[in-house]
Amino acid sequence: MSERRFGEWIAIRRHGHVAELVLDRPKAMNAVSTELGRGVTEATAALAADRDVRAVVLTSTNDRAFCVGADLKERNSFSDDDLRRQRPYARACYTGVLELPVPAIAAVQGFALGGGFELALSCDLIVADGTAVVGLPEVSVGVIPGGGGTQLLPRRVGAARAAELIFTARRVEAAEARELGLIDVLVDAGQARAEALALAGRIAANSPVGVRAAKRALRLGHGLDLRAGLEVEDAAWRTVAFSGDRAEGVAAFNEKRTPNWPGE
Repeated sequence: MSERRFGEWIAIRRHGHVAELVLDRPKAMNAVSTELGRGVTEATAALAADRDVRAVVLTSTNDRAFCVGADLKERNSFSDDDLRRQRPYARACYTGVLELPVPAIAAVQGFALGGGFELALSCDLIVADGTAVVGLPEVSVGVIPGGGGTQLLPRRVGAARAAELIFTARRVEAAEARELGLIDVLVDAGQARAEALALAGRIAANSPVGVRAAKRALRLGHGLDLRAGLEVEDAAWRTVAFSGDRAEGVAAFNEKRTPNWPGE
């Protein structure tokens, strides 16, 4: 397993075609400071450019927290101008995760609050263990979700449920979070990372061209009317139908063997 660092607190660890994007600021429970956010932005840009990466798993080195959100100690020292200057860097951090061209899975244990939960919501799937506590408590400290929460949460759970969770700022424990659809897979304590990596491995075994196109169709088609959505799907289908992956997939099926995807 190789590792590449992006600043002090972000790492990428490779597991074959699966890349693990590691939040590694354990003493601060991965609070999103300016530096940590820049590290995420740089790491996601590197992952997006790497055609050998077929799936990404976002993990934490802190057993008690996936990420507790914005670094409020850093924010406490900011002037209004400081906060304005930081905003583009903060947005780029969350956008980097959201716009990964391959499936992304968050492995959540402990607290995933505020911006931490928004990092998870920016992924395609969320695997959480029984210790997970999630929520968007920003209005309790005088702000609102700023990493996509007001847009991503209703797409998961509906407008009314998202409004209740955001307006009350309440924290939701793992069992209820699974029931509400805030997380997708619930596992025993300590198993979120292993399950997320295993899930990513199953995804990475499929056609990389096909999976990328499927993600693009899912993301771009969401919220469109059916006719427009079908056009998005057709455009994505055409990028796969005449690819080397399609030819290899059909050949491997007929020859009863495992495909050797060219990835193009």
